[in-house]
Amino acid sequence: MITVSRKAHFNSAHRLYREDWDDAQNLKVFGKCSYPNYHGHNYNLVVSVTGEINPETGFVINLKDLSDIIKQHVEEKLDHKNLNLDVPEFKGLIPTAENIAVVIWNILREKIDKKLLLKIVLYETERNFVEYSGA
Repeated sequence: MITVSRKAHFNSAHRLYREDWDDAQNLKVFGKCSYPNYHGHNYNLVVSVTGEINPETGFVINLKDLSDIIKQHVEEKLDHKNLNLDVPEFKGLIPTAENIAVVIWNILREKIDKKLLLKIVLYETERNFVEYSGA
């Protein structure tokens, strides 16, 4: 087994809050991230695919194909978007880094051969990141 990875980047705005909580409770739990006018991040994404090397191609997955999948299904969907307002997957889902990583994983899992393992690492800031490898 060997792992290949591809980096990507997108910029998105979001607000962390629960509609069923008042402003005081949202501020207590989510801090500045709950401010009503949203805020943004320059997200860095690492998509890793693990599997056996195909003896015919020498690839686990063609990195050009992986790049195209990420661009079409993640970057175009999330880049320069307000996650709360513009992305249907976040309707009723708080767009935390954890939830964003799971959404990305679910999107990519549908596009990548199921025999390959998939891992997402999402950097929300230089120091804050999450990893998700599926349920």
